[in-house]
Parts: sequence; structure tokens; C-alpha cells
Amino acid sequence: MLSNENPLTQVIGRLPSWGTAAIEDLQTTLASRADPFPCFFAVSAVRKSTLRFGFVDDVDDDRTWAALPDILTEYLRVYRQIDRETALIVFFGSSGEVADLDRYRQRFWEVLQFLHGRDETTWPAEIPRDTDDPTWEFSFGGTPLFVVCNTPAHLSRRSRFSPTFMISFQPRWVFEEIDAATPRGAAARRVIRKRLREFDRREPPPGVLGDYGDPDNREWRQYFLPDSDDGNGQTCPFRHRDG
Repeated sequence: MLSNENPLTQVIGRLPSWGTAAIEDLQTTLASRADPFPCFFAVSAVRKSTLRFGFVDDVDDDRTWAALPDILTEYLRVYRQIDRETALIVFFGSSGEVADLDRYRQRFWEVLQFLHGRDETTWPAEIPRDTDDPTWEFSFGGTPLFVVCNTPAHLSRRSRFSPTFMISFQPRWVFEEIDAATPRGAAARRVIRKRLREFDRREPPPGVLGDYGDPDNREWRQYFLPDSDDGNGQTCPFRHRDG
């Protein structure tokens, strides 16, 4: 059952005219009992009203992205007071037609690069700057984050489809008690990956879904999944501003 809390109280920043419909569509997908979404932590967050939402006017107009650093900064100021099962979901509007997957992939990495360029906080000392390191992950405001992108062009991989271009930000803190080394974390990963196969009606892309810190894992590969099994390429587009 969904929480009775008004979802608009979960919005950080300005709510555009299309924003309420975007929130309701996502909540319907996550809360479905007939077609269970793979990540039951996200499902629980919807039911407890612990998600937070932000909005950017146009994914194709980077002049409208200026609101994003403030939205993310505000979320990072309060996330520990919300719940372990929390995430910031940022929806991006569009003034054009649905793009192809490569265009959305490019935009996604441009958004992360944009955020990095406007981050006034020192990069966390414990997070490497080299994306090829198994312990690298995107960080903002001194906080390591797991990032996921959903797009209108993900037609085959349903778990990454969204009618609105969407980026989710989860602080590493939310995973501290459920990492792969814990019994609860290992069990959760088995269940989520089983549900993922059922929801997508296909296997995950080979060599992409791994565990943070595993020598063979690269976190960035999970951020934007391909719609086919061709993989995500061998190098990450993200570049640290200090080289």
C-alpha cells in the first residue's frame, strides 16, 4: 500500500506542470504487485515516502541544468534524516522528440560532468579519481553516490525504461548495512537479480552487474545499461577535473 503522504511534499526545488504526472507514473511502476519491480528497496521507499524528487526543465538544454546542483546539495544535506531506503530521483523534461539510446547515454555523462564541474566540495579522499579502479564511484558534495539512468529509449530492458529521462542518486551510506559481504546483502542481491530477469524477461548484460569493490567490477558500467547485450564499452566518459 502506498503511503498517504502527499508526494508533492517530497519535491526538492520547483515543481513543473508535468512533474506530478512523472512522480505518479514512477510510483505506479514501483508499487505494482502484479508486475513486481526488481529492486524491492525502491518499492519499500515508495511505500514509506522516503524518495525525494527533483526536476530539470530540458535534458537537451544545458542552460536549464543550473537547478540540479542545488537540488542535489539540498538532498545530501538531509538524506541521513530520511531513511536508509532513500534516493533522489531527478526527472528531465524535453522540448523535442524521443532520442536514440546513444544520445541519451551522451547526455547522461554530460550531466555528471556538469555536476562535477560545479562541485565546490573536495573529492572524497577515499574514492579514487580513476574510473578504472573498482572502488571508484561518482561523488558530489563530498558524498559517494550510486547513479542510475532510465530513458524513454530503453525499450527492451524494462527496468531501465522511463517515459521521462530520469537519473537516480543514492548515497553509498544506504548500502552500508547490505553490502555483498553481509548475509542480508548477499540474499538481497540474489532476490533482486532473480526479479530483474523476470521483469526484463532477459538476462542482465554480461559482465556489468557486479558488487562494489570487487576487483572485476566497474561501478560506472551499471550507471547506464545498454538495451542490448553489447556492453557499455571499455572506457568511462567521465573525467576528473584535476586530470
